Amino acid sequence: MRKRNESVTVEHERASAAAAPAPLDKGCSLRHSLRLPAASADSGMKRPLGRRSGLWFRLRKLIIWLLGVYIAVPFLVRICPAIQAKLVFLNFVRVPYFIDLKRPQDQGLNHTCNYYLQPEEDVTIGVWHTVPAALWKNARGKDQLWFEDALGSSYPVILYLHGNAGTRGGDHRVELYKVLSSLGYHVVTFDYRGWGDSIGSPSERGMTYDALHVFDWIKARSGDNPVYIWGHSLGTGVATNLVRRLCERETPPDALVLESPFTNIREAARSHPFSIYRYFPGFDWFFLDPITTSGIKFANDENVKYISCSLLILHAEDDPVVPFHLGKKLYNVAVTSRSFRDYKVQFVPFHTDLGYRHKYIYRSPELPRILR
Repeated sequence: MRKRNESVTVEHERASAAAAPAPLDKGCSLRHSLRLPAASADSGMKRPLGRRSGLWFRLRKLIIWLLGVYIAVPFLVRICPAIQAKLVFLNFVRVPYFIDLKRPQDQGLNHTCNYYLQPEEDVTIGVWHTVPAALWKNARGKDQLWFEDALGSSYPVILYLHGNAGTRGGDHRVELYKVLSSLGYHVVTFDYRGWGDSIGSPSERGMTYDALHVFDWIKARSGDNPVYIWGHSLGTGVATNLVRRLCERETPPDALVLESPFTNIREAARSHPFSIYRYFPGFDWFFLDPITTSGIKFANDENVKYISCSLLILHAEDDPVVPFHLGKKLYNVAVTSRSFRDYKVQFVPFHTDLGYRHKYIYRSPELPRILR
């Protein structure tokens, strides 16, 4: 009995020993096995949290940096008005790039000659002269002297004054030259000093004087043929400056065409779609006053009160650069002006559905009828 009880006791102790957990200090194997899953779960959660916090930190840093730049720009413009002048002229933007302005034929203008004129000492401007379609065949291979003499032929002349940015070789400008040439006009255009390959520093006074010089150069060669002034966008400011001056000296052009015009440069800048600061406190003081300080006004609304010749205004309703209402406002000023009492003033709008926007009015099939 005693042996039997002892054997039962021994078996019970063996079974208990087998069922009991392993000692925790034997190599700490159990302790490690219990901790490993928890440790791996923690590291897995820390990684995405760390990434999120890193991304948020970088994003916050970028937002603060952009906000700082946004606030700093108005003060920089106020301190350096020349920056605002550069933004008005955009003469440093040469589009299209890599074209040789000495070779207008590369732009499909085989009936065009490139000149260089000198309005003032140390100022040279590049000029293109495109002859009417009827003279295309005769113009091929001819030199500058032939083109100058051709201005005396019985065809009207249009002096085209382009807007800011780009050169006389801009795509939409070239297309307009072709249209006007096909309608029987000589087209003379040029790059103001500081634009394209023209030498000099841009300014409103300088641009106006360049236009006056080219106009006188045309009149000296065109005889009694009609000469019209056509200004586009910023070029409308040069055009009204020029025509006002011509009227004051009693040598007005035969007509003035303003395409996508504005009232004055301050209202144009305030209404410009890229003017992200228009609601900035002190916008006029920070941005518009420096333009005036730089001597830039382009006061079309004031100039038209002193112009005495026929006026045609063309403006697309979907113009995203110079808002349509500015062109309409300029027309309202002109039509009530005494200077136009004996002359025709016409405003031609182009509906939004046509998609002519700021620089594609030349596509209008109605343009020949309108000009006639």
